[in-house]
Amino acid sequence: MLADKSEAKSEVQVDNDEVRVTEWRLAPGSATGHHTHGMDYVIVPVVAGEMTIVAPDGERSKAQLAAGKSYFRKAGVQHDVLNETATEIVFLEIELKPRYA
Repeated sequence: MLADKSEAKSEVQVDNDEVRVTEWRLAPGSATGHHTHGMDYVIVPVVAGEMTIVAPDGERSKAQLAAGKSYFRKAGVQHDVLNETATEIVFLEIELKPRYA
């Protein structure tokens, strides 16, 4: 893990009753910080790149991002996301809010 990682930048673009769309920018050496996803979500990479994913137990894995190639995850995912590359990582996170009838 990086010893002096900086914090990733986020900007909420849409937040309504159905979805929250957040743009994430991870400069080289930055990280999101450990977090748990409270909602199902879709990630839409804006640029190609490689993220390092750190699980709660410290296990590390690499995730390859292809620009425009989305993927879906269920609520409950716990991790930290790091950029250990020399280029900025940019993606949109679309959180799907539960509907109550």
